Amino acid sequence: MEKTESTAAVLLEIGTEEIPSRFLPGVLSDLNNLAGGVFDEYRIAFTDVSTFATPRRLSLIVKGVAARQSDVTKEVFGPSKKAAFDENGLPTRAAEGFARSVGVKASGLVIRSKGKGEYVAAVIEEKGLDTGLLLPELLKKIILSLRFPKSMRWGDGTLYFARPIHWILSVFGTETVRFDVDGIKSGNITRGHRFLSPASFQVKDAVSYMNILANNYVILDQDKRRDLIQKGIDSLAAAAGGLPIIDNELLDRVTFLVEFPVPVLCGFSTEYLKLPKELLITVMRDHQKYFAVHDDEGNLVNSFVVVSNTRADNAETVRTGAERVIRARFDDAKFYFHEDRKRPLSGRVEELKQVTFHDRLGSLFEKTGRVTAIAAFLSAKIGPSLKDSLERASLLSKTDLLTGVVREFPELQGIMGKYYALHDREDEEVAAALEEQYLPGSFGGKMPETELGAFLSLSDKADNIASFFAIGLVPSGSEDPFALRRQALGIVSILLEKGYPLSLREMFADALTHLGHRGSEKDPLESIIGFMEQRIEFVFSSKGNAQDVIKSVLYLSSILPLKNVSERIDALKSFKEDPQFPDFLLAVKRIHNIVPKGKVLPPVREELFVQDEEKDLFAALLAAKAEVSSLMAGERFSDALKRLSEITAQVNSFFDKVLVMDKEEKTKENRLSLLKELWDTAYSLADFSKLLQL
Repeated sequence: MEKTESTAAVLLEIGTEEIPSRFLPGVLSDLNNLAGGVFDEYRIAFTDVSTFATPRRLSLIVKGVAARQSDVTKEVFGPSKKAAFDENGLPTRAAEGFARSVGVKASGLVIRSKGKGEYVAAVIEEKGLDTGLLLPELLKKIILSLRFPKSMRWGDGTLYFARPIHWILSVFGTETVRFDVDGIKSGNITRGHRFLSPASFQVKDAVSYMNILANNYVILDQDKRRDLIQKGIDSLAAAAGGLPIIDNELLDRVTFLVEFPVPVLCGFSTEYLKLPKELLITVMRDHQKYFAVHDDEGNLVNSFVVVSNTRADNAETVRTGAERVIRARFDDAKFYFHEDRKRPLSGRVEELKQVTFHDRLGSLFEKTGRVTAIAAFLSAKIGPSLKDSLERASLLSKTDLLTGVVREFPELQGIMGKYYALHDREDEEVAAALEEQYLPGSFGGKMPETELGAFLSLSDKADNIASFFAIGLVPSGSEDPFALRRQALGIVSILLEKGYPLSLREMFADALTHLGHRGSEKDPLESIIGFMEQRIEFVFSSKGNAQDVIKSVLYLSSILPLKNVSERIDALKSFKEDPQFPDFLLAVKRIHNIVPKGKVLPPVREELFVQDEEKDLFAALLAAKAEVSSLMAGERFSDALKRLSEITAQVNSFFDKVLVMDKEEKTKENRLSLLKELWDTAYSLADFSKLLQL
């Protein structure tokens, strides 16, 4: 390939069969990082990396690419100085042999320190090669390094890729980069839209590349496609007198399903609006990738928007097809919905015995029994007035899983339970709880609004975690097949938001008692607590709290209500800003460092005090301890911290004047007991040994 100007752009396009839309966001990010890393590895300077994707192409544009590799100077170490030169300072055979092996003269060797000795070294200047000579290998490496959630091999080739590759476009400046990947030869040819412009087109350079594609019905830039889709949907929904229900995940999926997006407004019969709106939205969004439309009050209207991959003049054909499909899907949903309502949810409870929850954990009926028992514990503990309603909600909690709609649309579990319960004239709060048992669906997601829903959600999630830990099916690494991490985050979020006076240890201890003979011989409670503490640390960290503050109270998170733990974190954050904090922290850490760990010490004996400083410290401790205890009982954590810090002067005076490790054993032990009692008082507030000095 001929030499290129000082800097130019590298263009790589991998043309394929349609790649699943869910693969593309991740591979775009990987391609960007991979390209930058490979160019750096080859010492080729560049200014910018851009990546683009459509269903049938992955594109990489690297701008400001240098015409040559950067030069590099490196030192290669050889034998020791002693072995390399004789007593007269002349090179030995070892030095000459080393010099020959690296292509330099022995007289050019230098002495360098390495470790504790001195060695000879060769300074080698490696001139950079032309970028054009390296690009075939470099671009091929990028292609072969791409990874996908699932890959395939086709024909007689050995290459694995998301979908079969049909062409490779590779250009540097205005020159074609030639190489071969598993028999597929690169060139300067691209292709337009599969149906609207299927011919091949020559690409001169990266500058003209996007325009060529745009002229052939391919909008390469995914951000531009997304914007076009968003604006088109908004406009059409407004024309129908409503607003689009925009789901960002759906918008991303549709963006990567089309190369030439043209939104089309479609409609359906108003008779379907009698069905639950969540059912209609699910059919449109999850099963057909259509965008539903609602009015200003949140009610669905009988319009939807489909994003076609064809010209606007084909809109009528697109509309006719989409409306025919959605009518058939709505008819199916309508049939299941009406059939389901012929039987009350209460009439399905016995059928839960025929459905396996897990082969080692019994049926859904047994699962329901455990949830009901945990719910009874929670209601007795923090909501006695909800006992009967919570028992009813627990009993019905899994019955909608047996309905036709939920079998067809599993994502509507709980939601359909609410509608069927209302149809059965169940209490409205019971009906709401059936939906809210699965909330929050993700960290930061919608929370249960009713107390009944929050209790049922806690009971269900606690049983899931306890059950799977009991039989040893715990999350490991990236593996979490039962979504226990998500459910643990849900428990933490609910307890923090609701402020229930409930500890994780007592909740999970109760949950484990309802598993009967199931599980291992080892009690999994401590493993569950450790697992939950990791989630708690994540939640508090996501709120912007410092790690040292979180770790200083994390030991309390299983035995205290999380609301109290959160309040302690807030109190510690404020206390760290107090001018007294540094001196107090230094003093309390001195205590922690000297107090023996794991050793039981006898109570403090005042009659064994010898010096005034230890008497003063003990008196100050007793006064502070009583007040701290009272303040803690009133959940006045900031005041408790402030009060305890007031004995800093006595602590410092004690350490300055008193020899703790006295030669008299009883005196030494009594002084250690005094410090241990002080540390225990501080530890009831937080583990100050985990806090960092400002």
